[in-house]
Amino acid sequence: MNDTQKDEKTPHPRGPETPANDPGPDAMPAEPQAAPVEPQAGAEMPRAELEARFAALAAELAEKSAEFAAFKESAQRQLAEKENQRRRAENEMVDTRKFGAAGFARDTLALADNLRRALAAAAAPAQDQAQRAQMFESLRQGVELIEREFASILERNGIRRIDPLGEKFDPNWHQAMFEAEVPGAEPGTVTQVVQPGYRLHDRLLRPAMVGVAKGDGAARGSESDEDEA
Repeated sequence: MNDTQKDEKTPHPRGPETPANDPGPDAMPAEPQAAPVEPQAGAEMPRAELEARFAALAAELAEKSAEFAAFKESAQRQLAEKENQRRRAENEMVDTRKFGAAGFARDTLALADNLRRALAAAAAPAQDQAQRAQMFESLRQGVELIEREFASILERNGIRRIDPLGEKFDPNWHQAMFEAEVPGAEPGTVTQVVQPGYRLHDRLLRPAMVGVAKGDGAARGSESDEDEA
């Protein structure tokens, strides 16, 4: 084996392999590249932008304040109106309780005047029996006139008299005081009015106290109900 072959077979010692893109020891070192600058959290905005944002916020605040003031004024107005309505209703209720019967009372004043005149006429001394009889006749006529006038006043104020003579007994408006056999009277018919009743429109003020012809179970039932009560 010659020297040439020995050289080919004997590996030559080598240092570390150089990368392909290595510029080599003679190349100039690369300058470091500057990192991109990011805005810091605490960095100040330009003055113009700050003023614009402040103006926008101030305008929005003024608008919201105006809306709130309008809403508050409207709410206060509504509350005041409700309070006024409540007070007016209370005053009307008080006036109704105090003066609701003013019309009826005004109508009855004429009755009081006529009764006073009738009493004054009855108290006048009579010269003889004929004059006394004339005075009593005038008094009777005056009282009849007053009674008719009073009935008219009641009618005008919605108060109607219940005088059911000859009618069928009705426990809604009548109160049976007794039963009696009356020849020719249909059973359950009112044969006698002991005391007339009164009603205000459709509301009973006082039932008519009546006597009923025998044979009506409704009248007896009314009496038994009263006894139980």
